[in-house]
Amino acid sequence: MSLKQTLGVIYRVTFKSDFIYDCVESCASILNQRDTNFILNYLYKVDMSLELLTTQLKTHTKKLPPVELWDPPYCGEIDIRIKANGDWFYNETIFKRLSLVKLFASVLIKEVSTEANNEVVDYFLVTPVEKVKIKIDDAPFIITQWQWLDNEASDIEDKTMKVSTNLDDEFMLDSEHPLTVTKEGDLYVTVRRNLLAKVHRNVYYQWVDIAQQVSTEKGTELILSSAGCQFSLGSF
Repeated sequence: MSLKQTLGVIYRVTFKSDFIYDCVESCASILNQRDTNFILNYLYKVDMSLELLTTQLKTHTKKLPPVELWDPPYCGEIDIRIKANGDWFYNETIFKRLSLVKLFASVLIKEVSTEANNEVVDYFLVTPVEKVKIKIDDAPFIITQWQWLDNEASDIEDKTMKVSTNLDDEFMLDSEHPLTVTKEGDLYVTVRRNLLAKVHRNVYYQWVDIAQQVSTEKGTELILSSAGCQFSLGSF
């Protein structure tokens, strides 16, 4: 078994646990001392990078820390990736603790810059003393549920819709949390600041069923109304 294969097997046995070090020791008989030390040092660095972030954030008990007030130095990249389906991975291992994902999501920021006339989007996790870059395949959140808050309203244009994300963020679909549609037809909702949530396909089909067809200069648009606002789901 190669060093890379052994490292992969060991790391996937468990995540963020002392047991992982016992696994290394049990494999020592098939590894030379140099490889064993390399793996132990690697795992120590992995634990420390996440542990440091977690420790820095635990002192902030508010649901949403005041990241706008923080200006920490950039400390490089960390191997955290948010897949298109909303799952969080660290070193290709999925996060199993939703509470930890929510903690990191609360300090996620998005920065947009321009390079050679092209828009460049970067995402970072920030603490008062550290700023690290992560990767996101699409959007950091997914809209997974919705409901009307005022079912007694007879006119659909007078109703207000509450939406929920895969990380249990809840908010109204309104002017502060608008719905936008891309040229490709994908729907996104602003969660907070400039962070977006992609509308899950199941939710999209449910919204199409309740949307009103309105003739506009773009053709026939599917319009979804909420909190006195009108949002387009696209045109045909």
